[in-house]
Parts: sequence; structure tokens; C-alpha cells
Amino acid sequence: MGIFKRFFSKEKLDKGLEPTKQSLIDKIGKAVAGKSTVDASVLDQLEEVLISADIGVDTTLKIIDLLEKRVAKDKYMNSKELHLILRDEITTLLDLQEESPREVKPRVTLVVGVNGVGKTTTIGKLAHLYHAAGQQVLLGAADTFRAAAVDQLTMWSERVGVPIVKQQMGSDPASVAYDAVASGLSQGVDHVIIDTAGRLHNKVNLMNELAKIKRVIQKSIPDAPHEVLLVLDGSTGQNAFEQARQFSQATEITALAITKLDGTAKGGVVLGICDQMQVPVKYIGVGEGKEDLQEFRPKEFVDSLF
Repeated sequence: MGIFKRFFSKEKLDKGLEPTKQSLIDKIGKAVAGKSTVDASVLDQLEEVLISADIGVDTTLKIIDLLEKRVAKDKYMNSKELHLILRDEITTLLDLQEESPREVKPRVTLVVGVNGVGKTTTIGKLAHLYHAAGQQVLLGAADTFRAAAVDQLTMWSERVGVPIVKQQMGSDPASVAYDAVASGLSQGVDHVIIDTAGRLHNKVNLMNELAKIKRVIQKSIPDAPHEVLLVLDGSTGQNAFEQARQFSQATEITALAITKLDGTAKGGVVLGICDQMQVPVKYIGVGEGKEDLQEFRPKEFVDSLF
């Protein structure tokens, strides 16, 4: 992930997470206001605050349990110490150890997610980051069921200056994916990023389609895809978690990209999804610009919240 280092902006992250910060930290402040020590009533209020921040019930209970053990041990924890412990525990929950990617060329990424979450836009921004870092990228427009999907991805390919493999709307998605991988191999590109259909109303079809795409591209590259990136809309709160759960049943998910965090106070959903799915968040979207897709850094994320 070192290639994204020069594109990371703590200032943009702070600004993007401001709505969540105001909501979460203000409520935590009210929960401990006037309290010299953290007691059971403070923890009860804190539990309500965390759940209301879309962190999720299970993850909230895990955090409260950790705090209760610290309170029982330390007896006289004050509000300042509570903030420090919260930061530490949340950072630990977010910091899932991702395996170092094996050097392969091309590296094939399959991008999944329901329509409307910012999937195609995320692909365009990701292509821009790779391209701006001097790497060769090729896009595959395998979401052939939605009229605007191919056109939108084509616009992004032109905007960021990377080639695209596409067919007519209604074409076999696996065929497009196969052509994209074959083209990536012949051109010697570094990355092939493949868009896929986002329909969830018929889960069996979605599962079969993704499985077929995998089988077809493995004819050219046996261990592809090297990453299955699930894109989620952070502004939908717990709906994003439900989408993550459903997609994990349809296909193996290896990484998450959570978009639209700049326009919502529901950024706490990042913590809940990461903890419950045990899948690392790799990218977050904190703005509309093509450089507003950022590498996810747990420590900096938590620093911005607190």
C-alpha cells in the first residue's frame, strides 16, 4: 500500500469524518459530563451512544465488556482515561492484519457491491491512484446488466487515462472478465480491475454469476482473482452491514471499501463491519474528487474521530 502514501491526506480525513466526530464525541462527552469516575451508569449511557453511532450491538457489547473489565480492575477510571482506553480498544478492533500481497502481474481485483453504493466510482478512483503512481491499469466492464454501468466506467477510463475492455449491454459478464484478463496479460499491465453486477434480489443468480466469473478468469490466471473488494455505502449505517453479510454468503470477500463517509454521521459503521465481518477495510471515500478515495489507516481514522 506504500504507493498510496503520497495521496493520503490527514486533513481530508479529518474533514470527511467531522459529522461522525461531532455526533459521537459530543454524545460521549454528555455521557461522562459531571462524572469524576466511570461507573455503571456511565457505561450504560456509553452503550446507548455507541449503538446510536451505528457501531452495531455486538461490537458495542464487546467494547463495553472490555471497559467493564478495566473499570473493575482500575476502580477509579476518570473520563480522560475512558477516552484513551476507547481509542486503544477501537484501534485494536479495526487493525486487522492483512496478508502482504504476493507479487503478481497483473493483479486481478474483482469489485462487488449493490447498485448505488459508489462501486463504479470507487473503481475509477482506484484506477486513478494506481495510474498516478506510475502503474498500468486496465478496467473490465463486466456489469453488463445495468444500462449506465458500462457508460459510467467508460467515462472514468477516459477521465483517468486507462484502457477499458467492454462489450454490449446484456453480454455475458464472464466473457467480459475473460477478455479483460487476457488483454491485461498480453499488454503486461500491473492491475486488472473488474466491475461486476450489483443485484442482490436474487442471491442464487448473483452467487452463480460471481462463481462463473472466477472460473473463467482462472483459465488464464489460476489464482485469480487476487482480491475481491466489496464496496459499501457508509451513509446507510446498519444497511451496509447487512449488505456485507449477504455478499459474504454469495462470495468470499477479502477487503472492503467504504464510501460516502464525508456526508454522514454514521461513520461508526466502519468499526462494526470490520469487527463483525473480520475483513479488513482497505479504502474509505471521504469526498467526491478522484483523489478522495484514501487508504484506510486504523490509527489515523481513530485519531480523526477523537
